[in-house]
Amino acid sequence: MREIHVNEITEAVKNMCMDANYHLGSDVVQAFQEALSTEESATGKEVIKQLVENAEIATTERVPMCQDTGMVVAFVELGQDCRIVGGGLYDAINQGIREGYREGYLRNSIVGDPLQRQNTGDNTPGVIHLELVQGDKCTIHITAKGFGSENMSRLKMMKPADGIEAVKDFVIETVRLAGPNACPPMIVGVGLGGNFEKSAYLAKKSLLRPVGERNSREDIAQFENEMLDKINQLGLGPQGMGGRTTALDVHVEVYATHIAGLPVAVNIQCHASRHKTTVLSGINGQ
Repeated sequence: MREIHVNEITEAVKNMCMDANYHLGSDVVQAFQEALSTEESATGKEVIKQLVENAEIATTERVPMCQDTGMVVAFVELGQDCRIVGGGLYDAINQGIREGYREGYLRNSIVGDPLQRQNTGDNTPGVIHLELVQGDKCTIHITAKGFGSENMSRLKMMKPADGIEAVKDFVIETVRLAGPNACPPMIVGVGLGGNFEKSAYLAKKSLLRPVGERNSREDIAQFENEMLDKINQLGLGPQGMGGRTTALDVHVEVYATHIAGLPVAVNIQCHASRHKTTVLSGINGQ
């Protein structure tokens, strides 16, 4: 049994919150560079160049790449042979968010109640998903999810008879309705199956996958490629100003579902795809 102290978790989350907002992933930067060679619109090319420059400035000067520094979502994979000591896991994660947003001079965007709308002043609480897995390590994925794109996400409880074509139409319709509000070029996460909340979870978690990495199932990988091609035929383009680079990628995750259901969730991620991962090993406990 290995032990991980909550202070180690807090420190890791603090650093990931800052790094995610300052450093755009190399997968996204590479996708920008590739898009420059395929984008046919002069305006679209110029927008992509500005996004690349913006990412470089954020990294060099350690400033947020976007004024919306997001709501923090943590995906925690806790090994069953790993024990958290010194306090509570959720408290440690929220303390890390609190410290990271304060020390990093990141905007506080969270209100404590959805109706009363009073800002909590420290960007907490975050949204935490916990999964118990085999092993003795604790893996924490952090994403800073902005709401320009989050607000454009949708979920639909389809009937099995609707079939795959209806699923495709729903994905395309969601992107078309999002338009420039989702700050394209976007990454489109799709969750198929499970139930109401599981499909949304799948769609959100799919966005952690690097741009360009396909689902391990060949049929789903083909579905991702088809959706990416169709989305980029919409003509929305970078920042909705026209062009072929509306999406950098489409990620699809699937799960078992009920015989009477076909849940479909689409979670859109803007071009500022901010996520970091840390694996904590702790120390050997008694």
